[in-house]
Parts: sequence; C-alpha cells; structure tokens
Amino acid sequence: MFRKPFTVMLLVPTGIKAAIGGYAGDALPVARAIGSVADILITHPNVLNGASLYWSMPNVLYVEGYALDRIAMGNWGLRPVHSNRIGIILDQSIEPELELRHRQSIAAAQATLGLEITEIITTDRPLGVQLQTGESGATWGTIAQPDSLRRAASKLVDSGRVDSIAVVARFPDDLDSPALQAYRHGKGIDALAGAEAVISHLITREFKLPCAHAPALLPLPIDPEISPRAAAEELGYTFLPCVLVGLSRAPQLVTDLKDLRFGDLSANDIDVAIAPATACGSPALLALGRNDRTRLIFVEENTTVLNVTPEALSLQGIRVKNYLESIGVLAALRAGIAPQSLRA
Repeated sequence: MFRKPFTVMLLVPTGIKAAIGGYAGDALPVARAIGSVADILITHPNVLNGASLYWSMPNVLYVEGYALDRIAMGNWGLRPVHSNRIGIILDQSIEPELELRHRQSIAAAQATLGLEITEIITTDRPLGVQLQTGESGATWGTIAQPDSLRRAASKLVDSGRVDSIAVVARFPDDLDSPALQAYRHGKGIDALAGAEAVISHLITREFKLPCAHAPALLPLPIDPEISPRAAAEELGYTFLPCVLVGLSRAPQLVTDLKDLRFGDLSANDIDVAIAPATACGSPALLALGRNDRTRLIFVEENTTVLNVTPEALSLQGIRVKNYLESIGVLAALRAGIAPQSLRA
C-alpha cells in the first residue's frame, strides 16, 4: 500500500553553544537515530559535519541553512539526487603548505571515496574572514572581500561542470584564546560557526546551489584533555572530508515551485520539525509553526545561550526532555498514534 514518506526536519542552529550540535559533529548520533525512525530526514551541514568523521545515510538530506529556511517558508523545494559534481573554492590567503594539505584531502576523497570533484578555483583576493561574538555569546562573522567569493563561485557555475560548491576560507588563528581552550575542553562556544554560515548563505542565496564550508586553520598543539565532543577537529589538517561527502549527495534546490515533480519535497511534505527549546526563532521553525501540516517538537536538554522559547513566539508543539524521548514521539506519529495516548 502506498504511504506518504514520513519526513522530519532536524534543526540545531549553529554558533549558539547548543549542548548537542554545538561541537564537531556531536549531533550526528541524534541524526542517525532519528534517521532510523523517519523515512526522510532533512538537516543542515553543521549537524552532520565531523571533520574527518562522517556517516553517510541514504535517507538523510544535507541542506544548507539558508536553503532550509526558504524550503520551510514554502519558497523552494528539494530534489534528491544520486550524486553531485563538486566544485571547490580555496581562499587565496591559505598558505602554500596548508593549501597542499587541502588539495591532498581532495585527491584522497576522489581516490578513496570516488567523489566527482570537477573544478578547484582560488579566489582572486584574500577573503578576509573576521569573527564576532555578541553579548549573548552567539557567534557570527564577516567577509572583507565577498565580491571575490562571488566571482569565484560565478566561474564555477559558468563552467557548467558543478552541481554543488565547497568553500575553504582561511580563518584567524587564535591559539591562546580562552574561548578556543574552553571549546576544546567541551565548555565553550564554536567561534567559527557563525562566520561559516555567512559564507555558505551567500553562495546558496545568490547561486541557488548546495554549499557548505570548511575552515582552513593551522594544526592545534596536542592537548591530552580534549573533550570527545571537540576531538573530531583534532584528527587531521583539514575539515574538508565531511563537507565533500555531504555535498556529493546534497539535494538540488528547486527555486520555482511550478517545477516540482514527483519525488521532490516542499514545505507541505514536512511532517515534523525538531529544535532546541531555547532556540525557536529560526525562520524555518517560525514558518513551519504556521503550517498546519507540520508538528513541532521542542527538546529541553539541548540548551543554548539563547532564551527564545516556543511560548514567547506562540508556537504550539510537544515539549520533550531529550532526543531519546523525541524519537518515541516520532515513532508514535509515524504510526498514526497520538503521543498522549502512550502516557499513563
């Protein structure tokens, strides 16, 4: 009997010190577990990226954050693919040895994983990434030369040989920063995440292609006290492998809903959206909260530096203690059972 695929969107906003998802791929176990309950799981790169560590799942769609918002708002759709040709942009300010490490990582992905990487281009100017932190502790960033990034992306798109774009920008090294040390020990906030989002948003917004970013940084000194949640970023010289794997199967973006065809996904196909209970202000969640077809789940234990609750935004949904409980709710909804009927 034909049944509509049970489709879940997992949202963990980046750069807000999420207790789960605020580090190097530490939300990947959550995605794997939810992916085993859902027919289709839609989530963003920072949930799935773990530097040299990744876990490819055929029913999980790797979708850049700006695109997630547009899809949830009903402006764009998603078209699953078997594979993508990947174009890569390297920041001109990456030092020769560090650039060689990234090129070797690219070559390894081609030889070992069989990924189709068709174009590698270097920006005509250093991008000049700068990092910022707000009073709440949330992070973001700026790019001094966004036009250089646009020109590089335009060359890739004009070549006609790429379906997705990876960007490697040189990020500032601040090896003695207390914030970096706190992050490495599992107590801080990801200072890079906000700036990474700015870069990928720019490419996705203007070129309508899947995009993800990997920062280029000098290797950090060995520290025996590294937190397991930050340890994935200590394993190599580049964070690129997980990005290339994700982009290799990232769904294409359908920017005109009149072009949707059988098998494509739109906002009306999203059955459930899950988000931290203190980070409910994303455009995606606000849009889905107005969609009668979508149920919302708010996870209390995934704390953040924000205090944007569903009640403050008049969002209706189900509060759960943790992701383990959310999986029980998903299983009930997938079976067509009212979750409250499973309680005493």
